Amino acid sequence: MSAARRTGPPGPRFQILGPLRLWRDGAELETGPPQQAHVLALLLAAAGRPVSTNDLVDLIWGEDAPASALNILHKYIGTLRRLLEPGLSPRASGSYLLRRGTGYLIAAGPDALDLARFRTLTRAAHAGRGAGNPADALDHYVEAIRLWHGSTGDALIRGAAGAPIATGLDGEFYAACAAAAELAATLGQAARVLPALRLAASMAPLHEQVQASLITALAADGQQAAALATFRAVRDRLAEELGIDPGPALRDAQRQVLERSVVPAGAAAPPAQLPPGLRTFVGRTSELVTLAELLARPRTGPLVVALHGMGGVGKSALTLRFAHQVAEEFPDGHLYLDLRGNTEPLTAGEALHGLSTSFGVPANVPATTGAYRSLIAGRRLLIVLDNAEDEAQVRPLLPNSPRCLVLVSGRTPLIGLAALDGAHLMHVDLPDAASAGALFRRRLDRPAEARVVDEIVDLCGRLPLALATLAGRLSARPRLSPAAVATELRHGPHRLAAFPSGPGMTDPRSTFTWSYQRLSPAAARLFRLFALTPAPAVTLAACASLGGERPSVIRPLLRELVEAGLLDEDDHGGYSAHVLVRACGEELLLAGEPAADRATAATRLLQHYLGSCFRVLSLLAPPPARVVPDPPLPGVVPEHPASAAEARQWFESHREVLCAAVRLAARAGAGVAAWQLAQVLGPLLRMSGRFDDWQEVVRVSLDAARAAGDRIGEAHVLRGLAGTRPALGEYRPTGT
Repeated sequence: MSAARRTGPPGPRFQILGPLRLWRDGAELETGPPQQAHVLALLLAAAGRPVSTNDLVDLIWGEDAPASALNILHKYIGTLRRLLEPGLSPRASGSYLLRRGTGYLIAAGPDALDLARFRTLTRAAHAGRGAGNPADALDHYVEAIRLWHGSTGDALIRGAAGAPIATGLDGEFYAACAAAAELAATLGQAARVLPALRLAASMAPLHEQVQASLITALAADGQQAAALATFRAVRDRLAEELGIDPGPALRDAQRQVLERSVVPAGAAAPPAQLPPGLRTFVGRTSELVTLAELLARPRTGPLVVALHGMGGVGKSALTLRFAHQVAEEFPDGHLYLDLRGNTEPLTAGEALHGLSTSFGVPANVPATTGAYRSLIAGRRLLIVLDNAEDEAQVRPLLPNSPRCLVLVSGRTPLIGLAALDGAHLMHVDLPDAASAGALFRRRLDRPAEARVVDEIVDLCGRLPLALATLAGRLSARPRLSPAAVATELRHGPHRLAAFPSGPGMTDPRSTFTWSYQRLSPAAARLFRLFALTPAPAVTLAACASLGGERPSVIRPLLRELVEAGLLDEDDHGGYSAHVLVRACGEELLLAGEPAADRATAATRLLQHYLGSCFRVLSLLAPPPARVVPDPPLPGVVPEHPASAAEARQWFESHREVLCAAVRLAARAGAGVAAWQLAQVLGPLLRMSGRFDDWQEVVRVSLDAARAAGDRIGEAHVLRGLAGTRPALGEYRPTGT
């Protein structure tokens, strides 16, 4: 019984077609102990006819009926009456459970009892069929068989006595399913009866007519392989359990499938446009499981899943992998369209025209959204839309049938498609190291040292496109060793030169450059400058200092870079770039920013870290008197923790990037010397017990001061070392 019926008019509602259930005024009730529930089930199975007390006693207890059986039965009747009508006095009969002669009946019509409604609908179906209205007849049959949720034996069998009643009721269901299947196949609407037929087949695995109807319906729905597999399973079951061969109904159903005399709706062969999946596909187990779980959920509209992620991460490969896995579930066709969002995007009209012609629409007929959706209405379709640009490009292509699956891939998260069209968004992240290594080995197709493979995977940041490109280069040049490629990749600013490029090639540089070229000018400048930032991640305030703008100006630019797949944002508001994206940014920085502007941006960034670190140290311990930050350049936005606790938290979350900032200062030769930042950072590292980090920072800053001939900076570093050596138990001078 549907939720709509349960929340209908006040009064009891009953379900007997499957597990016994009872609702009153929309709320489900417990039917009581087993024997009391059995009394209710027997009266409901009679569907308005009285059942004598003697028959009830026999059906409930049989030959083991106690002497007090009638008294117990009357007690159950009274309890059930008050359950149906709570305000009923003890001796009143009420309006539903009535005395008739020597027995009882339940007064429940089609609006209250699913069995009564089932019989009303099947009678209407028979009448429609006899009157030459097969479409109306099928509608009534479909509504009737959808009322069933399992065998009535679930409610009625409390011993051998109830079995014949359940068998008779279930037989009505099987007969209705067979009649509905025959009509549905004739009308080309077999999919409408498949859920009920599958239920009937599971209830009666040896019922040949039921199984034959399922086979016929599967074939009529275009699922010939599933139909033949069902026949084989039934044939084997009959042989194993009964020792018999299939009868005429099953043999005839098999013959119809083999001879293709059951024709799916539509004369043309369904489109099968999926490109071949990658032979070398590996991993992505969790993503495939998530997609399968989404497909298994009940729904009232088409399932739309939009996969997004940075260029080259493997969105299209994952999409096609899943599409091929589930293709058999969509017998009416598999459509594929490259929306070319990363080159010259198709217009919505061009995309509609491409999909419409897949169903035989002439090329000279204009395509509209309404015509397209009418064309595919009621079909079970799999639609793959690759390389989508935005929501406006995808929305007109969405079908209106809940039996369709639409897989969309693109670099930008289609938030509007999720908000307005119910799409599920799935971020495709980098594969883990093991999967990335397996992908590279499978593409390489020749032995390689594990150490070298691991290094290449790491230097490529686990990006599938990069690994596939390098594997292709190595395969094309057998004399080129993986170790030589790893050596090329170690040169950070020139790392992208290791990847072959040219007409028709999709390499990391071209992939990232395409995303870069679509940025606004301000976001493009911020992306170039971002190549100056130290790893692993930097905050909004650091980016604002880098760009010399207010955080309110920088925030939407960072959002634009994240949506373009050029930056990642972590759960704590930190921004980072993939190692190869950073290499692309370094190339663009050198080509697009004058040296003076690069130096100024680096100075602002380092002043940000120096000022922030000085503020943190001031809250935790007296800062070194010899280090007083210079007035910052305009646009520098230091961070200001408000308490010692916030200062400690800020330092712990920024420790790695602060150490990296010292190395940046040593390389950049900017307005903040490495030793200045090291002198402020050192006490914080020592206080937190990070002595290895502290010694590394001191070494870097000392080397930088000496390389620059900065005797004052060198003296400050050595003085700081001298003051801490005794505390570490090290008395030998360092750096002399």
